[in-house]
Amino acid sequence: MIKYNREDTEKARRAVEALKKAKSSNGDYNTPEVNAALDEMFHGKCYICENKEGISLQIEHLKPHQGKVDLKYDWDNLFRACAHCNNIKSAKYDPILDCTQVEVDRKIAFRKEGYFGVEEELRFIALEDGDEINNTVELLHEVYYGGTPQKKVEATNIRRRLRRNLSNFKNLVRDYEDAEDYDKEDMRCLIRREVGQSAEFAAFKRWLLWDHKEKYKDLLQYCGL
Repeated sequence: MIKYNREDTEKARRAVEALKKAKSSNGDYNTPEVNAALDEMFHGKCYICENKEGISLQIEHLKPHQGKVDLKYDWDNLFRACAHCNNIKSAKYDPILDCTQVEVDRKIAFRKEGYFGVEEELRFIALEDGDEINNTVELLHEVYYGGTPQKKVEATNIRRRLRRNLSNFKNLVRDYEDAEDYDKEDMRCLIRREVGQSAEFAAFKRWLLWDHKEKYKDLLQYCGL
């Protein structure tokens, strides 16, 4: 879970206009314009679990509208989430951190501990106090581990995808370490992309570098440090 920019793009403006029309007629906020703008802003991934593969993306209200018209049609309250995360969050976790306003991965540490032959564990560690942070930590834990038999199966699939992503990223960083100077610039571009907004599981990848900041000083610039 990282920060995304809610920019004033052409697609965003079209979404806002579509929401105004829908609100005036008590219509559906789930319009093509809104979906296109959310896909653009969240780069086609779920803002909570950061997964892209094999998911059904939905429109999610950060603050549950519960019949409140202003919240229901508020562009700033609409986010992109997969069905797994949307169903878990629902109105159960409120309030949580607004990832269009704050750097979530600077307030919560994202770590995968353990390796082959040792039990692995995902850890979400609050770095500051506050209801929004604590609720977000609890939400992330349920998202990645599940609470019901069905959600546990879905969470297992997400963790498998995360494991593959992190393994590939570690190999990329190792290759960067061993590369000759004339190859390093191209590899920096690849690493920068892998910790950027459009990358899957960027929060975990950034923390892999932050946790070894002395070793990867030259790469921290791409993680916001």
